Amino acid sequence: MKQHQISDIFELLGPPRVTHGHPPSDWYTLEQQLGIELPRDYKRFVSRYAPIQVNGHLYFNHPATSRWNLGDWMEATVNEFRRGDFSQADCPGFDDGAAFGGPNGLIPLIDSDSGDYLFGAWESKKEAWRFLACNGDEQNFYEYRMPFAEWIYRYLAGEDMLGPNSGVFSPGPIMLESMPMNPEERSETWYGPERNSS
Repeated sequence: MKQHQISDIFELLGPPRVTHGHPPSDWYTLEQQLGIELPRDYKRFVSRYAPIQVNGHLYFNHPATSRWNLGDWMEATVNEFRRGDFSQADCPGFDDGAAFGGPNGLIPLIDSDSGDYLFGAWESKKEAWRFLACNGDEQNFYEYRMPFAEWIYRYLAGEDMLGPNSGVFSPGPIMLESMPMNPEERSETWYGPERNSS
């Protein structure tokens, strides 16, 4: 079965409507703080589209914006999860329960309107990223071993990519909604190209 590349996602979503200047130093600064380089296909997606909400569900922040800043959101999310008790959580790859924050713990990448989170975890033995999803109100984490581009493609195809029974297929073009940069700015909604429902 074909593994999808980030270029397939760009084709599925079409060109962005709202873009933000993004010097490479913004990723460098964030990755220095995390102590690890984030997945390249994830960075390419964020650099091209974020800050954005996809299909009314997934939120993507951006490291170069003052509002919806990815680094600030990651730090706040890690602190929030660290305040919880995940010592008994079923979290694949973590023998003593979930650990949060880079470089060796779960790094938050995306959240959703229903309280779901997608985390990245670097697996040094395999030199690959894996992704773990959870709902902030639950203890269990669900693992996905695949590149980010494949994960987002399957999510948009309606597969269960945020845990069991989480898949929802929205027929027709993908809906994209910009996230306003200030209180006076309005969000803008647009759609990607037509796509097959299968």
